[in-house]
Amino acid sequence: MTLLFAPFQPAPGLAIWSLIIFGIFWWLMAKYAFGPIARSLEKRDQDIQNALDEAKKAREEMSNLHTENERLLIEAREERAKILKEAKEVKNEIIAEARESAKEESSRIITSARAEIESQKKAALLEVKNQVGAMALDIAEKVIRKQLEQDKEQTAYVEKLVKELNP
Repeated sequence: MTLLFAPFQPAPGLAIWSLIIFGIFWWLMAKYAFGPIARSLEKRDQDIQNALDEAKKAREEMSNLHTENERLLIEAREERAKILKEAKEVKNEIIAEARESAKEESSRIITSARAEIESQKKAALLEVKNQVGAMALDIAEKVIRKQLEQDKEQTAYVEKLVKELNP
């Protein structure tokens, strides 16, 4: 049975050379492989940390932008309400001015119409008076003619008056 287990038992010289080769292997690995691997892992860790920091910064910026957008939206709503209020006030002022202007215009038109009516009334009364006066003169003339025809003395008096009027 010793023959079966012999290959598994190392000889002392083989063990020392194996240890020396193993040490050189680890030294070469440490010098040429572990350094770059460690730097690569550190770089990757740093890249991951930078990416996480940038993501956090981006989240904060998004939060700030969201807050800013909300503030701008509120300001826009307030501005819109203010503009609508001013427009309503201007509309009411225009309506009030139009009403006042209409009142003044209607008052002016009524005053003008009253003056025109009064003028027309005076003109009509004057015309009626003139017509009545003309009719009275016609009647008086006819009456006087009739009376003058009857009396010669009256005829002489009238002729004298006519001569006084026409020099």
